[in-house]
Amino acid sequence: MDALADNALMLKVKSGDVDRLGLLFDRYHRVLYSFFYQFTSSKMVSEDLVQNVFMRILKYKHTFTGDGKFTTWMYHLARNVYADHYRRDSRLGFSDDFTTVENSLHNSYNIEEQTKKDEEIQLLQKALNQLSHDKKEVLILSRYQDLKYKEIAEILCCSEAAVKVKVFRAMQDLKNIYTQLERQEI
Repeated sequence: MDALADNALMLKVKSGDVDRLGLLFDRYHRVLYSFFYQFTSSKMVSEDLVQNVFMRILKYKHTFTGDGKFTTWMYHLARNVYADHYRRDSRLGFSDDFTTVENSLHNSYNIEEQTKKDEEIQLLQKALNQLSHDKKEVLILSRYQDLKYKEIAEILCCSEAAVKVKVFRAMQDLKNIYTQLERQEI
């Protein structure tokens, strides 16, 4: 995606041409869905959160300056949307357990190789879910969303070097947890 084009579109949205938001939605709704799905493991919740991000983009369009990348600003909003969702669910006593159970129910028609791959993905997701929120977030942004360290640094308000360290430590923890879970599965 062209960052300048994104910024130009968002500046048009900011100036009142809100129909342009549809183009940004077309470009980024799948990326945001993937971002939220890594946290929630729920299709429905992830879709709702994506909608909330675009509603906030409309609500806070006046705060977009165009100095930085649109995606960095969008991820700031996405993080806040997720944080609000998490706080609300915690207050209501919900947990992500039900979505984990829901997602563990797979059809048994897959061939053996696909089943093995699915098990590895589930084990990886399980390991990812055991990381602290901060470590999980930095891995999702760097590995699943393919953001550059510089972009992540802007989103997290820290230095690029700090992001590199956080990603390295999160990967080490993820590897250790995955190995432990793999041993338990055997």
